[in-house]
Parts: sequence; structure tokens; C-alpha cells
Amino acid sequence: MTVQDQETGTADRRHPRALEPVTLVVLALLSVLGALIGLHMITTLGVSPNTSVIGALVAMLVGRVAFLGLVRMRSVHRQNLAQSAISGATFAAANSLLTPIAIPWALGRPDLVWPLLLGAALGLAIDVYVLYRSFGSRFLPADAAWPPGVAAAETIKAGDQGGRRALVLAGGGVVGLVASFFGLPMSAAGVALIGNIWALAMFGVGLLVSQYAPDHLAEGTTLSSLYIPHGVMIGAGLVALVQAGLLLARRDRGKADLDPSLAPAVAPSARTVEDDPTTAPTVSVEQLRRTMSTGYVLYVLGAVVLAAVTGVWADMPVLAVVGWVLFAAFAAIVHELIVGLAAMHAGWFPAFAVTLIFLICGLLLGFPTVPLAVLVGYCASTGPAFADMGYDLKAGWLLRRDNRPYTAFELEGRRQQLLASVVGFAVALGLVALLWRSYFADGQLPPVSIVYADTIAAGLGDPEVLRNLAIWAVPGALVQLLGGSKRQMGVLLATGLLVATPNAGWLVLAALVVRFVWVRRRGEQGETEMALVGAGLIAGDSLNSVGRIFRG
Repeated sequence: MTVQDQETGTADRRHPRALEPVTLVVLALLSVLGALIGLHMITTLGVSPNTSVIGALVAMLVGRVAFLGLVRMRSVHRQNLAQSAISGATFAAANSLLTPIAIPWALGRPDLVWPLLLGAALGLAIDVYVLYRSFGSRFLPADAAWPPGVAAAETIKAGDQGGRRALVLAGGGVVGLVASFFGLPMSAAGVALIGNIWALAMFGVGLLVSQYAPDHLAEGTTLSSLYIPHGVMIGAGLVALVQAGLLLARRDRGKADLDPSLAPAVAPSARTVEDDPTTAPTVSVEQLRRTMSTGYVLYVLGAVVLAAVTGVWADMPVLAVVGWVLFAAFAAIVHELIVGLAAMHAGWFPAFAVTLIFLICGLLLGFPTVPLAVLVGYCASTGPAFADMGYDLKAGWLLRRDNRPYTAFELEGRRQQLLASVVGFAVALGLVALLWRSYFADGQLPPVSIVYADTIAAGLGDPEVLRNLAIWAVPGALVQLLGGSKRQMGVLLATGLLVATPNAGWLVLAALVVRFVWVRRRGEQGETEMALVGAGLIAGDSLNSVGRIFRG
């Protein structure tokens, strides 16, 4: 019997605890490693690697140690807690905390760094709250793609079970590692083997257009300089918000719609899922509605605190400050939802570009420099941790879904993953607070923060910007409307246009073709094999990304 079986094989077994002494020490040490990796990568290369696979592999190795109780880390659920902590620390330190506070430094306002660190920490906390309370709903379902989460879960399963699936995963990992070493974005191919085909087809189209369109434009002109991708994202994002609103406006059909085991008196024909309760929502529409409403209120309160500690009120009249607070809260929650939807379907999220969209909106609204910098920092603090925690909860769901009774164990597992992530976030906050001055004094700022600061300083000198945004919002809205809320085709098209990674589009479309042909030949088994290969490619690409810290 495996360690997993020993710990979760019967109904009276409880999910391993994140705050058990041995587990907590491992989580804290991994969080330090993840935060340092994130800080180094975001300031040198401008990217944050997904360290989930690293955390899982380290936990596997630790579990082979036969003293100090470390053998308990052989549990796949403790390994899931480990990868949740390290990845949470990585994205929190790099994206949610250091990137926002670098903006005022780049603008020559170091006095705003500490106040904005407080605001970024509040944004991070609210971000995580909204994701945790909404994961498993019809809006953010557990059985959606979340490709990096699949990669982490399959890596953990392969280490626990071995056999053919381990060989397939390892083969994909080797290909991903070698190809990404030579500059190919193999995670793009990996997500295409896992995610929604329609959404990823639009993602691939967007990547190809962004790669080759500059060849047909005037020299030195790009799609981004014309604000075309931003306009497409604005249109798609607005429609996505309307679609989300319609979902929230639906009347809840009761607990039987969540999980058959929660309503045994209901006739079988009235239940949503009978054969597989793991695909039924665990969050009702009413709960989702309350979460989103509460999230917005919390963002408003966070913006009020931020306005007070940064002195925003001194730059604008009272009514303008009220408008700033409401808009800052709106930008924060919309930013996290758009980033989360892109991450859920494609495994990539355009956090930089979506933040830039709200920066442009702030410029159009005429916000002064300091309020605009604070707004952008607050907005930038949301989204990445939201997406990353979605990946982690997806990995946990895949590892827990075979346990019966399912619902109680799944919800307890999510709670423990939340605690593990909080350990990672706390470590990240502490390290950023200790190290930010040394990074900034040496000129090591995240490149995106410099772009934000330069854009704020320069303002909008071209009157054509608003017209371009309005024109290109129309096709973005139409594509999103055509695809519907489940496919998110407009958001993914805009994501491809904004990400603009060379050759990624070809890899996405080629992988989709291979997947289509293979699944037609092998049926459901072929889909499973493609998911394993895709997970391996993503894991290999992630290992290469983390390895760059040592090569650099």
C-alpha cells in the first residue's frame, strides 16, 4: 500500500495538515527558495518561473530521508502542499509585491515604497481570498484546463506510481527541457495538449498575428505601439464581465446542483452528476455571487487604506478621490478575473498587458502622477497569485478526486493548500520587506515596473490612442461573444496578441493538430496520453526556466 493509500484510503482518514511541525519546516524552507528565485528572475530576466514542479521534486527527495519524520513527505498530498507553498512564494514575491513597489522608485518617489508595499500586501490577500472562495464554481471550475496544475499533479503521480505514465511524463519532460534550452517556448505546446481546443486555437492565432504583423507595418511599428492588442482585450474583457454577471444573476438551483452527496433526498434524474461527483461544482452560484461582492468591497476598503497612507487625497478633490477609490477597486477585481480566465484556459496570463490597459484608462481619466502610480501598483498586485493558486488547487483536485467520500476530503485539502500558500505569502512578504532596498539601490528593478513608470511619466501624447482602443474593442467583443463564457476565445485571442512570444503560435497550432490526430486514433486513452506528454513539456520548460538562475 502506498503512502497515499495509508493516509487517505479510508473514510476516517484526514488530509495531511500544512501546519504539522515537519511539514511546516519544509514549507517554510521551500518558500524561502521560491521567493529568492522569483526575486532574482523578475529583476534579471523580467519573468517569474513556475516553481511548482521544483517544489514537488524536492518534497519527493525529502520523503526518501528515513529520519526526523521526513518520510511523511512521501505522501502525494504533502508534496502538493509543498508545491503550493513554493509557487505561491515565487509569484507573490516577484509579481504581487516587488513589481508594484518598484513603480514609485522608478518615478523618483521612494517615500511611496513602504505605503505601496502595504497596499500590495492587501491586494495579494484579497486576491487569494477571491480565488479560494470561487474555485470549484461554474465560473472557475476545478475540471477546467489549468495546464500548469495538471503538470504538477502528473509529476507527483508519476513519482508515486512509476510505471508507464512515469516514462511518458519523463519523455515529455526531457523533450521540453532540451527544446526550451535552445529557445523554444515548449510550455506553449504543452498547454495545447491539455487545454480547451477552441480557446487555444485562438491563443495560437493571436501569437502568430503578433509575431508576423510587424513585418507588414511601418518600420519600428508594432501591434502594441498601435494599442491593437489592448483594444481587443478591452472588448473581450467587457463581454467576459457581462457573461460573468449573467452567471452570477442566475438563480441557484440548490445544493443538489453542487454535489449529489449533499442532497440524498433528491431524485437521481434531478442531480447534475451521478457517476463522477468530482466534476460537480462545490461552490454555488449564490456563494460565488457573495464572494465577488465581498471581494469588490474588500478592494474598495483596501483602496481607501492605500489612498490614506500614500497621500492620494492630497492630489485630488474629495469627489475625485471617491472616484479613484471605486475605479481602483474595479480595476483590481477585473484585472484578477481576466488574468485568471486566461490562466485557466491557456496556462499563460497577460498580467503586464492588462495592468497597462488600466494604466491607459487612468491616463484617459486624467489621474495625476502619484494617484496613477498607486492605482497601477494596486492593480498589478492582483492576478498572478490568483492564477498560480488556481494551478495549485487544480493539482490538488487531481490528486484528491479518487478519494471517497469526495467532497469533505476535497474541501479540507483546499483549506490545507490555502494554509500552505499563506506560509509562502508570509515568507515572500518578509523577504521583499528585507531585500527591496538592496535590489533597487543596485538598479535591479523589474523591467515591467520601468515600463509602467515611463508610461506614467510620458502620458498619452497621441490622440489616436483612444480611437484605436475603441475600434479594436469591437472584434475582441465579437470573438468573445461568439465563443461564449466557457471557451473565452476573445480573451485568449487578446492574450496571444499581448504575449507575443516568438514561435509559440506555431508550437500551439502544431500541438493541437497532433492532439486531434492522436485522439482520433486512440480515443479517450489518447487524450490521457496527450495530457501526460503536455504535462511533461510544461515541467521540462519550468525546470529550464528555474535553471536559468544558476546559469545566469
